[in-house]
Amino acid sequence: MHLRNSWTRSTSDAKLGLIYYMQGRFAEAIPQLRLALQLKASLPNAEVLLAICQAEAGHYSDALAGLGKGFRHSPNEGMHRLIGLELLRSDAGLQRLDQAAEVALNLSHSYPNDPEILYNVGRVFADLAYSSMKRLTVVAPASVWVRQAAGEADESEGHYELAIVEYRKVIAMEPDRPGIHFRLGRALLALGGNSGNYEEALSEFQKEYVLTRDTDSAYEIGEIYRKTGHAEKAEEYFTIVVKDQPSLEDGHIGLSRALLERNRPAEALAQLGTAIKLNATNEVSRYLRARAYRALGNISAQTQELEQYRRLHEANQERQKLAARGPLSPQGMTPQRLTPQRLDHGER
Repeated sequence: MHLRNSWTRSTSDAKLGLIYYMQGRFAEAIPQLRLALQLKASLPNAEVLLAICQAEAGHYSDALAGLGKGFRHSPNEGMHRLIGLELLRSDAGLQRLDQAAEVALNLSHSYPNDPEILYNVGRVFADLAYSSMKRLTVVAPASVWVRQAAGEADESEGHYELAIVEYRKVIAMEPDRPGIHFRLGRALLALGGNSGNYEEALSEFQKEYVLTRDTDSAYEIGEIYRKTGHAEKAEEYFTIVVKDQPSLEDGHIGLSRALLERNRPAEALAQLGTAIKLNATNEVSRYLRARAYRALGNISAQTQELEQYRRLHEANQERQKLAARGPLSPQGMTPQRLTPQRLDHGER
């Protein structure tokens, strides 16, 4: 009779705890679930439900053991996701960033397209990066690493003048440091304003290419030559790019532009065909293919490509607006874009 009464009480407490949980009354659910487990420790799911309520109530230390156990032995995918998020937040809330990063990697692999998980994983790694950089300034305040980190932070926030100053300090300390001439070149391009920046950026990319034979630097060299009217030199470097990195869409587009400037539309078509196979939704490739068809006298094909270009351009407008409002991304290579020129006048 006593065992039956204990089972009945524990079940009743667990049900009440579940009701409170479903209502979002986590603080009230905790004592009910805890009492249910005291009466019957093996009550199904009560331990992990208690841990979830503790986490939701901000009692992260109390929640860790139950969440860790539940995450390793989740009864189903939905619970695995829920427990993982609670464990991630609890570790982050306790500044256990290394442990949070392990959970984040697990979740990102299991749910690669889940918006909530992507957001929380991003927050954890942002916190971890900030913590690492803060520690760096303490243990090595005068190091080249601190100068480069400062430059990268300035660059990511759009403070290109400050980034340039920091990158030059790095170069003064270590002139042959891999990657730093590339970053300085990119910051100079982002600063814009005059042709002198093009010249200095070109010099930095050339130094990087001599040091590392870096494909990204070869691409930037080709792009500067293309934009400044040196199509032959642009072709030379873009040819290096597509040979070294054939899956780089912008490399094929850049090469096609140089070929069009040199009045070789048939060769440009071949490069654009490869670019479109790599990414059929890029409006730049369609516009340039229309130019190539026009140069070859194929007006029907030109018309079809222009229609594809207009359709893609309209579809991309809203996506570009959203991207502009999103978080900043690290500086990569200069993307291939169109300038607002008429088709029959060409573009740079």
